Amino acid sequence: MMTAAAAVPRASTTDDQRDFDDFYAAKFDVLRSQLYAYLGDRAEAQDLVQEAFCRAYTRWARLRKYDDPYAWVRRVAWNLATSRLRRQKTSALFLRRQREEHHDGPSPDRVALVVALAKIPPKLRKAVVLHYLGQLSVAEIAAQEDVAEGTVKSWLSRGRTALAEHLQG
Repeated sequence: MMTAAAAVPRASTTDDQRDFDDFYAAKFDVLRSQLYAYLGDRAEAQDLVQEAFCRAYTRWARLRKYDDPYAWVRRVAWNLATSRLRRQKTSALFLRRQREEHHDGPSPDRVALVVALAKIPPKLRKAVVLHYLGQLSVAEIAAQEDVAEGTVKSWLSRGRTALAEHLQG
């Protein structure tokens, strides 16, 4: 099994490793402090600076020859932080639009209707709901249910009768 440390390519020599370790020790806290001030979140700043140094580590043989390798690491860390802020802003805007809307509860009449509807047979209930709440015509219900219009009229008549009994009782 490969460890996380083994997954990262190693610097070519012990001197390279020592140079990187010294560089990391000298610059990590400074850069983390900058990003902490920018982001307002110390853990987030630490993660982003760590990511920037991990990227530098894999390129250290080339970066160590730069006049200022810290400028490269700093640029990467700041780019990561700016990207993170953009994603957070996008997420916040999305979540703001997703807020739950609160409406008044159903009226007592509506509750009574739902209770009464639950007490009548499903075919009758479906016909009544589609016709009166769904505003479908008798012909539309007949086509949807693949039955004759007379059957739908019968369901509606029996459904109204059954509802009236449950609503009055």
